[in-house]
Amino acid sequence: MAMASAAGPADGSAVATHGHSFCKKTFHKPTYCHHCSDMLWGLIQQGFICEVCNFVVHDRCLKTVVSPCSSVAANLIKNPVAHCWSEPFHHKRKFCNVCRKRLDDSVSIHCEICEYYVHTECQDFAVADCKENATYLPGKGLSFVHHEHHWREGNLPNNSKCALCKKTCWTSECLSGYRCEWCGMTCHASCHVNVPVECTFGILEPIYLPPHAVSIPRTEVPMEAIIGVQVRRKETLSPRSISEEFSSGDTSTKYRESEEFPQSQSHSSQSRTDKQNKEKEDRDEEVIKVYDGNNSARRRIFRTILVARQAPLKQVLTQALRAFHITKDPVSFHLTDMYAPEETRLQDPTPVLNLHRKEGKRPAVFLRFRDRDNDQGEVRMYPGKLQVSQAFCTVPVDSNTTVADLISESLQRFGLVDIQCEDYRCSEVLLDRGVTERVLSWNERPWEIMKQLGRDSIRQMELMRFYLQLKQDPHGPNLALFVGNLPPNLSERNYENILTEFLGKENKFSKIGPIYYEYGSMVITYEDSDKAVRALYALRESKFEEKHLLVMLLPNIEPSMVPAGVQPLLVFVNVKSGGCQGSELISSFRKLLNPYQVFDLDNGGPLPGLYVFRNIQNYKILVCGGDGTIGWVLQCLDNVGQDSQCSSPACAIVPLGTGNDLARVLRWGSGYTGGEDPLNLLRDVIDAEEIRLDRWTVVFHPEDKQDSDNVKQVNSTGKKRQKLSKMKVTNEQIKKTVVAGSTSEDNSQIFVMNNYFGIGIDADLCLDFHNAREENPNKFNSRLHNKGVYVKMGLRKMVGRKMCKDLHKEMRLEVDGKLVELPQVEGIIILNILSWGSGANPWGPEKEDQFSKPNHWDGMLEVVGVTGVVHLGQIQSGLRSAMRIAQGGHIKIHFHSDIPVQVDGEPWVQSPCDVVVLKSALKATMLKKMKGKMKRRNTEPTMLVSPGSNLVPLPSNDGESPTDPNNTTF
Repeated sequence: MAMASAAGPADGSAVATHGHSFCKKTFHKPTYCHHCSDMLWGLIQQGFICEVCNFVVHDRCLKTVVSPCSSVAANLIKNPVAHCWSEPFHHKRKFCNVCRKRLDDSVSIHCEICEYYVHTECQDFAVADCKENATYLPGKGLSFVHHEHHWREGNLPNNSKCALCKKTCWTSECLSGYRCEWCGMTCHASCHVNVPVECTFGILEPIYLPPHAVSIPRTEVPMEAIIGVQVRRKETLSPRSISEEFSSGDTSTKYRESEEFPQSQSHSSQSRTDKQNKEKEDRDEEVIKVYDGNNSARRRIFRTILVARQAPLKQVLTQALRAFHITKDPVSFHLTDMYAPEETRLQDPTPVLNLHRKEGKRPAVFLRFRDRDNDQGEVRMYPGKLQVSQAFCTVPVDSNTTVADLISESLQRFGLVDIQCEDYRCSEVLLDRGVTERVLSWNERPWEIMKQLGRDSIRQMELMRFYLQLKQDPHGPNLALFVGNLPPNLSERNYENILTEFLGKENKFSKIGPIYYEYGSMVITYEDSDKAVRALYALRESKFEEKHLLVMLLPNIEPSMVPAGVQPLLVFVNVKSGGCQGSELISSFRKLLNPYQVFDLDNGGPLPGLYVFRNIQNYKILVCGGDGTIGWVLQCLDNVGQDSQCSSPACAIVPLGTGNDLARVLRWGSGYTGGEDPLNLLRDVIDAEEIRLDRWTVVFHPEDKQDSDNVKQVNSTGKKRQKLSKMKVTNEQIKKTVVAGSTSEDNSQIFVMNNYFGIGIDADLCLDFHNAREENPNKFNSRLHNKGVYVKMGLRKMVGRKMCKDLHKEMRLEVDGKLVELPQVEGIIILNILSWGSGANPWGPEKEDQFSKPNHWDGMLEVVGVTGVVHLGQIQSGLRSAMRIAQGGHIKIHFHSDIPVQVDGEPWVQSPCDVVVLKSALKATMLKKMKGKMKRRNTEPTMLVSPGSNLVPLPSNDGESPTDPNNTTF
């Protein structure tokens, strides 16, 4: 929006409220009030604008403004929480929460946890008020816990309505309106102050992991390193962050020393800036670079102000302070000439004209704190997590005041008089580009710390706080690190030796375990948080066999703080599934839920999440991925179930894969396209019903003459098949699950089947596709492309050599102890669910024959045959069904020769062997989407499952086919 220049003091100025510096302004283009979102009417609209944050307001709304200016917003936070920033991106139809301007034309970033958007150059002025997601406090009972709404201004969802006045409160014209980050309630700015303060997490309460049940021990580890965002970015590995840039709102532009304009500007934008600068020079105005301290001078980062060449010193100083959002009294500051031979103070009259100039460069000044003239002052002490009523106390200090004196005085002002000072500590907390903390020694002097910060950066001095805390971490001494990417199936002693070599004896862990041997992963526990942080950074930089170790700091959950009737949802997202949809989903779920209940499977798989939730007695799981991802999660559940309070949590699905056959059967859809609101997905999980899913054990017994090193379990490219998502078992386990009389147990392998077991032509196609994807994984990020590749491979099989031509002669089949005579087929498919090959039903529609109607909880498998590639294509297109061969609960197969096989989409070529398929003792509880759920808008109330209810209905055999179109309305 183009705006005319602000009206000067002669035109009248408004009294600043909530930190705003309002002045009158005339607008010549359509402009909207940021308070009420209505247009400023008239041909030449008159209103007010904040000179710092660009807040535009009607004259009539001026006295009712409640939104704080970005210059004071940071000071209003009681417990600052750092944002978890995304990579730079071009966001459409969003506004910057700092300068309030549109993001469309500039690179911007957003918080992965909350709805906070900023230009990259505005990041330094972002307010560190992200959601507090871990607030567990020992000794505070559940009945005394109350959450207040966490309001965020602007960028409301379309069609949002005010919860108080029921009128529309969203706008696409400006940053206006408020939304609660917890419950999603939306309101007008003037209405939100009248909403009851307590928040109950809204419609997602039944699956929300409440913050008061989660704790993170006090460390300097940034949040993105804990939840696994940008786990390899170097800035997340630094325990202390110092701002490297100072950025602008509206009043100035960020420059570097050797640049007149930022490199990111487009040609047209640069031309406009050239024109504006020329106009400023013609108006006898000067653009001056302002550095706020030695740090910004070293980095050659500055901000600019525009002042008249005849401006008095007070006006120049005020604008310099405003450029850095400094709200303290200007009397405490002065300006010095940066290019003078010796740094000298600016003096009246005509300070601008007296500035030294270098050829080709703007004049430059330092903004300095009058540290020599200020031997005393005041500092704010915040109580942190101490249970006191005051938000902070103000303590007078001077150059002789020590931290010990500050602690003693603060305890008295907080009313904590009967306690020992020695039990407390004082921390210096900086809110610049995140939240960083440093514990102070008792002999340090707070006022000297303030003055030193002022020399380095006035902005950092403005954002520095002192916090009073108990020395002992109330969250307990145990801090768990998850370590992955080590070789699988080593001994505990070997794992200990490897880790000790990386860590050194000085950083050795207190305890190791549980160890997930199949995955080369484990949890190590520390009783000293400082030692744990050192270990985290040391292991992050370590490699074993050319692979970086994966290390995550895990949160703790106190199960007694989860309210009755709440089943927290553990969300797993495979970000590699479905193109970019996984990345979009994980970001959405972190905003809608507690980010500590959302896990990226690319960071350690399902094991970290399952470990964190191990003590919760009743929870649900949402798996976002394909059928292989679901099998992976279920298998990890099998491995850790005996160590968890909830051994078989119910699992829901967001289908991101190519086939998604299990998701189709459970009505979750053929594939998530990104068109459905993630909030609706979570509503569906709340309303879904629990059902059983049969699971089957498939055991391969190689023939005695085969040595284990010669078993031909390789794919067609000659690579050894990866079994990271499969489960090796001991001889004792095989004896328990496999009937007597089997061949050599030493080389036996056991797999768990959830969907189907393919033999012959089906597995051969699957193997070719698998090999092609292994060679070029980047090309297989589209469902349509993947299916097209399948079709091409099928056509090649039609004209090429037929590997499975006489399959019926190369195998023997027994079902429930009876030998089954096989027809002339090229493929056999053993079905647990009636969906195969991306939604086809090989069993076919119900008809009168000797077989009973199948489903996925009846303890029976269906065996069908395929005559060739053409028949496969006809089945997938719905023109024909497969040949029904048998139905039973126990299957034995003998392979006479090498035959392609696949179990749930994992293919390989199997050498001659005996195969046994029998019902597994492992259980799976799944969530089935409610049939015919009505569509609901985000702004309307929704029907909720009562938090106290526990839906565990057994599925009824109601005559529906799970893949029937009428039964799979998504």
